[in-house]
Amino acid sequence: MSYNHILVPVDGSQISFSAVKKAAQIAKAFNSKLSLISLVAEDPFTDADFYYSSAVMKEYFVIAYENAEAALKEASEFAKAEGVEANVKVVKGQVNADGVSTAATNEKVDLIVMGSHGRKGFKKLILGSFAQDVLNKTEIPVLVVKN
Repeated sequence: MSYNHILVPVDGSQISFSAVKKAAQIAKAFNSKLSLISLVAEDPFTDADFYYSSAVMKEYFVIAYENAEAALKEASEFAKAEGVEANVKVVKGQVNADGVSTAATNEKVDLIVMGSHGRKGFKKLILGSFAQDVLNKTEIPVLVVKN
């Protein structure tokens, strides 16, 4: 099986950078396109004038975008070190499995590579498994990197 377009969601964690490295290795082997995304919560009050009256909330969104861009820049350097140029994009929308699934569909990818923190027991019960949620939301193959 060959992969033409690989997507990696990046959140700035070390495990997401490990996923980028693995995806870059696969992309290099298959001469695939590599896309890195970082999800940022969409403003739920887009049309509400009063929403941005709070400088704190406006600053939050500015910082969220800056953090996403910084994580993508660092991730693209990991891909470059593996010999692959990556397309990077901050995706405004839901920061959940639906957001990854929608981005994967929109980008027309045929493989999602993502990291898993490997939570177990009580932590998994409380925090859930983002990778598992993505597996349940998409028909696209998902490769889970654990370290």
